[in-house]
Amino acid sequence: MLSEQMNEALNVQANRELYSSYLYLSMSYYFESIRMLGFASWMRVQAGEELVHTMKMLDYVASAGGRAKMLAVEAPQLSWASPGAAFQHVWNHERAVTGLIHALVNVAIAEEDEATKSFLQWYVDEQVEEEESSDDVLNKVKAAGNDSAALQAADRELGSRRFKFPRDFEIFPYAALQGRTIGSLKK
Repeated sequence: MLSEQMNEALNVQANRELYSSYLYLSMSYYFESIRMLGFASWMRVQAGEELVHTMKMLDYVASAGGRAKMLAVEAPQLSWASPGAAFQHVWNHERAVTGLIHALVNVAIAEEDEATKSFLQWYVDEQVEEEESSDDVLNKVKAAGNDSAALQAADRELGSRRFKFPRDFEIFPYAALQGRTIGSLKK
């Protein structure tokens, strides 16, 4: 059973993950508005991943005996000065999220909640990947600079990224949930 403090901290972090999804979706529409459709596609994939992170955390709260709550989500920024500024925002945002995850791990340690600490290791590892990915993309866009041909090439390359729900993550109808927790429903 989650402590009240751990339950609240996980709900707040799930809200931050959902904000990340909103932010990347906003970036996707920004890129569509400037006809950088590959960058827009990359951001939509990023938004999908963040939505999965949100649901994974809330599912854990529910399966650990807590109360998952949907908190109000702050409106994200709507436009950026340039593609480089948008990807710099991604880079900065992912580093901030890493700090939030580490703070959440510290709550689990202080609460002596080994199950939650173990669960959060996935997020710690995921943030290493997120930081590496955002760094790689930012470097590509910086290298392109103001060269429109280089930016178009980067746009095409990033447009090849695809999103699929993780194999062990599915959304189940009510009948499948009766008598079980979502975490126990895996193929």
